[in-house]
Amino acid sequence: MSMIFQDNNGQAVKFFIQKDLPQDVQAELCENITSLGGRVETKVPRAGFILVQPATPEEERLKACWLTGERPDRFFVPYSYVEACKTAGMLLRQIFIENNQPIPMFIHPSIANPNARTTLSLRIMHSGGNPHASAQSARVILADPNTDVFQNLVKTYQGDPNKYIESYLWVKKCIDKSAVTFTPLVYKNPGGRRPGEERTQFTDDDEERLCQWIADKIPYKETGGRTGNRLYQQLCDQAGDPEYAWVNRHTWQSWRERYKKNATRLDAMIAAIVEQKRPAHGEKGQYGYVRQPEEKPKRTRKKRKADQLDDGFVHAAELGLPGMPPMPPNPQMLPPHMGMHPVPNGFTVLPGEPLPPNSQPPHPVTYAPMVMPPTSQQQHPPPAPPPQISHAEHRKSPAREEDEEPEWAVKVGNAPPPAWARSNDGSEQNPQKRQKVNEGSETEEGAAPEQAPRAGSDPTIDAQTLVALASIHVIDHTLSEIAREFRFTVEEVKEFYDKCGEMERTRNRFQEMRHFLQEKFGT
Repeated sequence: MSMIFQDNNGQAVKFFIQKDLPQDVQAELCENITSLGGRVETKVPRAGFILVQPATPEEERLKACWLTGERPDRFFVPYSYVEACKTAGMLLRQIFIENNQPIPMFIHPSIANPNARTTLSLRIMHSGGNPHASAQSARVILADPNTDVFQNLVKTYQGDPNKYIESYLWVKKCIDKSAVTFTPLVYKNPGGRRPGEERTQFTDDDEERLCQWIADKIPYKETGGRTGNRLYQQLCDQAGDPEYAWVNRHTWQSWRERYKKNATRLDAMIAAIVEQKRPAHGEKGQYGYVRQPEEKPKRTRKKRKADQLDDGFVHAAELGLPGMPPMPPNPQMLPPHMGMHPVPNGFTVLPGEPLPPNSQPPHPVTYAPMVMPPTSQQQHPPPAPPPQISHAEHRKSPAREEDEEPEWAVKVGNAPPPAWARSNDGSEQNPQKRQKVNEGSETEEGAAPEQAPRAGSDPTIDAQTLVALASIHVIDHTLSEIAREFRFTVEEVKEFYDKCGEMERTRNRFQEMRHFLQEKFGT
């Protein structure tokens, strides 16, 4: 067995054992130390090792008394140090000491294995270090390099010159080398040109090629874009072409700055090149000009003129389109389904005229609620027939407005009530409405007012006027049916009828328009 506890001069290394250790431990330590060439002292030596039990009051007392900078060769180590040296086959040097003090170290939780943490802690103490420091006070933080937290620790403390982040393998490397060597820093180029370093200078050939490129892309300066970024980025994008291998001499920023700082001189060179080629504005290949997108064909919608539509509606009957029976030529005469009453013997009688003898209408004669205001004038012989006017003129005339006015007649003062306020038997509607609270009393107005004659039996209204009024009402009703049947507004139908004055033509027009819309739009 080699004598590892002897120095280079053959002198025995001195040891002092903590007095309160168990006797069997002390006996075993004395035997090992002596067998390895060392010597156990009864007093603390000036130079040598003091074997203690870590984390005990006696250890703290011994350190407080004997750990001083005046004795740099006096070391405090755990009593397991003897066995560790025996296992290593060498005297473990106290390398983790700085300024005569143990280097404080922190074992990071990323080293999760308990056995690995214990072994690492003992190695540090056997080599003079203190593995029980906190993360804030430690000079060295030991962590697992295979975790993300290791890189985070490096980034966090890379600006702190008094703290090092090391792998747990770093302890063994230092012990094997018998020296503390922190992981060295390497220089990472932060970019830019180093002081004194020569940059690639622009040559006349570089400028000629640059001017040629600009003359091809932007021949006329007033077009703009010579100082933009994209022009020079496109230039450097051509580096893969053997003809443009020269662009690799400089970055696109350098090409741009070269033109920008020498624009006056280079513009003259570009103008000379352009004068020789004389390119036109917007030629293919010039910067900023792109192919015009293809035009999409526009869908034109053919519009038929009003007269063409009218011609089409005129011939609607020839096309076999369904429609209304033709109107009689006389606007005062009505077709059978518009107010005329068929009789058993086949005659047709206008409203207001007497029926033929020995004939009765199939049902009572009724008319639309078109009521004339009551009049006190006596019956006169029928006046001369009014002049023939078109339906359109009649609907727009003041007479039409007067004819329609009685429909909204109201009772004024003691005047007789209008016809719409009377019941069928001639009495006032709702006779109980205006009676007093006491039963059997007379009405507030006293005697019943004079009753207005019925519209159908008023002798003052001649039959011809009544037929005209009924005809106007039936026309309005027919126009409303046309609007509802072909899904147009009543105003549109009436407006066209006022222009043409023909019911059949009005029906055919809107029937053709609806047919046209269904073919075009499916509505």
